[in-house]
Formats: sequence, structure tokens, C-alpha cells
Amino acid sequence: MDDAEAVRQCLSGDRQAFRHLVQRYQARALAHARALVGDDAGAADASQEAFLDAFRSLAKFDVEREFYPWFYVLLRNRCFKQRSRPGTRQESAPPTDSEATGGASREEALDLRRAIGRLDPSDRELVLLKHLEGWTYDELSGRLGIPRGTVMSRLFHARRRLQSLISGEES
Repeated sequence: MDDAEAVRQCLSGDRQAFRHLVQRYQARALAHARALVGDDAGAADASQEAFLDAFRSLAKFDVEREFYPWFYVLLRNRCFKQRSRPGTRQESAPPTDSEATGGASREEALDLRRAIGRLDPSDRELVLLKHLEGWTYDELSGRLGIPRGTVMSRLFHARRRLQSLISGEES
């Protein structure tokens, strides 16, 4: 079953069809949430609440579009709420997604994950969405509500900081 069919079935009353979307995107959502929130427990909470938000808002979803980019906006909002809650622990945690390592050695991969984890959360988000998810500048601009030029500039500076962190020039 594809995403659009799962949404159609869910809107027709088959609530179990939503399980397809959760199973398909749960690991990806957790990885993104962990990068934004900074800890496993907060990421799990934000992901679960975002899936609930998606279920409640499914009637607003355009089945002609991809599900995950729409869902990501909900997830992102939940992550920001999670981070702003009093008593929420904020850690600079690297992504757990194995794609972040590419073909690097284990040591290089660990260095990369640590460096990504040390980026500012908004820069980390841009780097992950651009380089792991393959979002275009226009998609980043539209979905995150940031002017295209600002996206390009922030990515440029985030990449430079990432290079400095990896090379050990910045501590």
C-alpha cells in the first residue's frame, strides 16, 4: 500500500491504515526528532505526538503530495515545543541515522556525528534535511518558512563550522 492509499483508507474510516504510515516513517521521524530535541526520550515523545497530530489533521493532507514532508512540519513543531518545555533536558546529540556516516570509517563517522551534534539545532536541522533527506533549497525555504537566500547562507556557514569541528580547528 502506498501513502496516498493509506491516507484514503484512513479517511474512509479504516483507522488501522494509519499504521502503514507510522511503520514506514517512525525510524526516520525518531532520527530527525533526536537531532532536533537532543535526547531519546524527548524525541520519542515528540514523534509520538506528531503522529497523533498527523492523524487528527489527516483531512487537511493533500494526497497528491508526499506524506513525509507534510508530516515533518508537524514533527518539527512538536520538537520545538518539546525543547521549550521547562525541565526538558537539552543535549547536543548527534544523529543516529547510519546514512550520516556514508562510506566513512567508524572513527570518521563518529567524528562526523559528534560534529553534527555540536551544531546549533537550527543549523543541524538544515544540514540533515539538505544532505540526508535531499531537500532542495526551495523545499527548505517553503517548508521551514525561511527565505531561500537565508537558507543558502545558513547552510554555507553551517558547513564551514562543520568542517572546522571535524578538522579540530574549533573546539
